[in-house]
Amino acid sequence: MLQACQDVAARNGLVVEAKEISGVDLRWGFDLGFRVSIPLPDGSALDPERLRFEALAAAFGLSPADFGRQFSTGRDTFRITGIDPRRPKYPISAERIPDGQGYKFTAEQVALLLQKEVKDVTPKGR
Repeated sequence: MLQACQDVAARNGLVVEAKEISGVDLRWGFDLGFRVSIPLPDGSALDPERLRFEALAAAFGLSPADFGRQFSTGRDTFRITGIDPRRPKYPISAERIPDGQGYKFTAEQVALLLQKEVKDVTPKGR
């Protein structure tokens, strides 16, 4: 299905990005999502979550480049997937790496955990 969708999109100057499979019921079917968009100069699909994150990141003490970065809480590793200013207490969206489960974090938590991920590479004795 993805290949057929990509063929139609390519003929029309668009790109297709597969999203998620949900509602899996092996007897009846499943729900499949696609995003069709105008391609960016590098050929990738436009990601509205990324654009919103890049526009709002500085207001929450993060860098626009933090979208997609990984951080660890000690037990689990997460990837930043978005920002939602309508959630003032937990505006940062992230997904747990192994299973893709979504979580919400405070901006302060994420900034601190991202800082912790940066390794100290200064030579010993300095």
